[in-house]
Amino acid sequence: MTAEKLRLDPAERVPPKSGLLSATYAGFSGRAGRIETLDRAIADIGEAGDRAIDIAAQRMRKRLREFEPSVTMIGQVKAGKTSLVNAMIGWPGLLPADVNPWTSVVTSLHMDPRQTAVGNSARFRFFSEEEWGRLLERGGRVGELARRAGAEQEIEKVRQQLEEMREKSRRRLGRKFEMLLGQEHDYGYFDEELVQRYVCLGDDLDASPEDRQGRFADITKAADLHFGQPELPMKLCIRDTPGVNDTFMIREQITIHAIRESRICVVVLSAHQALSSVDMALIRLISNIKSREVVIFVNRIDELADPGREVPEIRDSIRATLQSHGGPAEAQIIFGSAFWANHALSGRYDGLKGASGEALLNWAQSEVSAENADPSVDSMIWSLSGLPALGKAIAERADSGPGAELEAKIARAARNLANGLSASRSVVSRGAEGASVTPIDPDRIGAEIDRIEAERLEELRSRLDAALDDFRGRAAGTHRTFLDRAAASLIQHLEKHGEKKVWIYEPSGLRLLLRSGYRVYARAASKIGEDVFYRTTSEICDLYLRAFSIPEKSFALEAPPVPAAPAPVLLGQTIALDLKGNWWTRWWRRRRSYASFAREFTDLIHAETLPVVQALETDHAAAYARGIEAALAEFLSGQRAVLMDLAERADLDAGELRAQIGGGQQRWDTLKSTLSVLAAFDNT
Repeated sequence: MTAEKLRLDPAERVPPKSGLLSATYAGFSGRAGRIETLDRAIADIGEAGDRAIDIAAQRMRKRLREFEPSVTMIGQVKAGKTSLVNAMIGWPGLLPADVNPWTSVVTSLHMDPRQTAVGNSARFRFFSEEEWGRLLERGGRVGELARRAGAEQEIEKVRQQLEEMREKSRRRLGRKFEMLLGQEHDYGYFDEELVQRYVCLGDDLDASPEDRQGRFADITKAADLHFGQPELPMKLCIRDTPGVNDTFMIREQITIHAIRESRICVVVLSAHQALSSVDMALIRLISNIKSREVVIFVNRIDELADPGREVPEIRDSIRATLQSHGGPAEAQIIFGSAFWANHALSGRYDGLKGASGEALLNWAQSEVSAENADPSVDSMIWSLSGLPALGKAIAERADSGPGAELEAKIARAARNLANGLSASRSVVSRGAEGASVTPIDPDRIGAEIDRIEAERLEELRSRLDAALDDFRGRAAGTHRTFLDRAAASLIQHLEKHGEKKVWIYEPSGLRLLLRSGYRVYARAASKIGEDVFYRTTSEICDLYLRAFSIPEKSFALEAPPVPAAPAPVLLGQTIALDLKGNWWTRWWRRRRSYASFAREFTDLIHAETLPVVQALETDHAAAYARGIEAALAEFLSGQRAVLMDLAERADLDAGELRAQIGGGQQRWDTLKSTLSVLAAFDNT
């Protein structure tokens, strides 16, 4: 790991202030305000309790402070995705827009309204030896497919390209090449030159090693840039992905992983390309995400001759393509221009002459009326660029999705913590007044919690494992049925057409059935979680009432919400049947008999599709089950802290209890007020 000290003037290390992003992301303000109110309430709870309660409260506040909705950007080649990202973060030119197709870097831009330029940082992570070795030895996904199919010419082509890439990497990095694999570089600053050194693959091999553009881009896997953006109401992460079109299908896997880490996906298209069957890789990816979580941004309308007339036609074409290929037909579609947006941010309009300026005027005539006209040139162009509409769409989805889920989880946990402290107040008050408060052995309370935790977690695991086994069986059956039907279709084709006509069989049916089976499992797992969470909460509540003689009407405890299931985006990855290249035709024409066709095809597709089925089981279904278990364990941990606090208070004598009340009356009054504040989050 390496690090560099600050070396730039602060003014050079921050995005320019324009005021345009404030309105664009204003939709985050409501959630930001609610989170701030919730944070203050939890802080009051921590102050009213003992050390264990305060630790639990601090843990909740940390979750709130770290909340960062993320948006993954994917798109067509030359759609202007990176230029759009630069506009979305309010920093024109930060990311290189002309990245060489070899690069496979996911660049995550973490914006924090409370961070200053001094806190800016960058981290660049390199591919591991295992990942790099897998690429060189097996040729990535394409190399694997070609090897299974016995396509020697394709394997040789891949090998030559990899040798060329490795040689360039060695020339750039010298003996450091192997040493850097699996490492990361950390910086206490970043600028455009530094970013380009890691994510933009240049060809200037004669430049000095330290200044060479793209010096580390061959081996860089991920870049994380953290910087302040005071125009945002709350944190936000924008992930710029390398896309899905590369020779070895490395970028496809990286993009799939990035989408899994976000709940919002923005698909960037070019107004000249719209969306067609050529973009099936994109469509396959977004078809596995809920329509509500997908936004389509059609960029580069500045290059249309007549945007006012052409945009409706392009929108209809996109809708038709999504409908016919099983994509998210209800996804919101926004039209705009990153080119216009970056000009508005910079305040320079020399580039808006000629065709681009005419397109801008045309679009303005179509979109602007006297009622919605912006007063300034910057605001007008910014509005026409589509960025305000995109920001609003992102904020709405972040608010109703991950924002609402976080608030529901933390608010319930906070109310449970506060109600536990309120019960503690009741115990203390009764003891201080001389009423009989039966001393409770903390060890006995701990044992009761241990019993509840062991029994309920075991029940949860057992039921989730049964649901997972059922899903595995269904997925295996779906896989077998797909292979049987494909083989039967192949034989029928051969009997009708012989070997002269290349047979094509779509794997979309397999994806559809696997997706359906996964969703059935996810609903079942969620229902199991709700049931066990409710039973656990009831038992914990009963323990409060029995152990401390708390009136039932004065005490409430809420079950934690069940986490949302991750979208099965890996079902969108390419498999052999999606590829219609020359190597597939050559494989086809080498077969010598119908039996050979059927047998070798079945073996090939089985080897290709089995990892997809297995990954769906482990990376999605099993991971979701473990996430539900973790949520229950976290709930029990919080309740243990409150109950142990109660047990210790119940063991005090009347004099000690009176001293606690006398010294902490203000804290108890604050707690009562906090309970009223938390009640406002009751509908989350």
